[in-house]
Amino acid sequence: MEENIITSVQNARIKHVVALQQKSSLRREEGLFVVEGQREIEHCIECGYEVVEVFSRRENTTMADATIVTQQVYEKMAYRGSTEGIIAVVKSKDHQLSSLLTPNSTFLKKPNPLVIVLESVEKPGNLGAILRSADAANVDAVIVCDPLTDLYNPNLIRASIGAIFTVPTAVCTSQACIGFLKERNIKILTAQLQDSYEYYDYDMRAGTAIVMGTESTGLTPQWREAADAHIRIPMLGRLDSLNVSVSAAILMFEAVRQRKGKK
Repeated sequence: MEENIITSVQNARIKHVVALQQKSSLRREEGLFVVEGQREIEHCIECGYEVVEVFSRRENTTMADATIVTQQVYEKMAYRGSTEGIIAVVKSKDHQLSSLLTPNSTFLKKPNPLVIVLESVEKPGNLGAILRSADAANVDAVIVCDPLTDLYNPNLIRASIGAIFTVPTAVCTSQACIGFLKERNIKILTAQLQDSYEYYDYDMRAGTAIVMGTESTGLTPQWREAADAHIRIPMLGRLDSLNVSVSAAILMFEAVRQRKGKK
């Protein structure tokens, strides 16, 4: 019925969604975040996330129990333009290291897990792109150390196209992560230009953690010292670095190639 449609951008529920989109502190405080798009919301549900409420444009009512909003109200809530007219508020999950050791975790099932570690990542789009590649490579976990962005940043969710929900992801300090990996005999490979082997010369078939630093400063000394080996992607042009998401994709798919026995 017409009276059930939210038509005002000043509606308290609409303002709450907008605030969740904009404020990481509110997302942490309330344990809620916003997901846009039919595909991303479906990934959420398939991966066991609890959807609190759903908003849909008037002409798009495919999801049950959705609150209908006008186009103007939808545009106020939406972080991006084309998302099939569907927005959901969703409960966050636990992303402590211990969350990787649940009964369904591949850490408990595989003798040679493949892990991507990211230290102090600051650009949510880069982290989202890495998660997307990690899903494609069937990486067992992504561990984000000392992060400068939160996992439910709307730009991260957008860039990952829902991989933040499908890839087991943990957040911790670098020190805790190093201990976690060494306790499980997972070899630590740090991506760095100095004192390093070309990446395809190192055996990644055993349990392996590929560790990436920021584009601006690289990895901190604690990771360089903890590493079992330092690896690099050879730079054949005039520039000396790749985008961190591109570098991560190259390295994780090298591990996939080796594990499939390809030459």
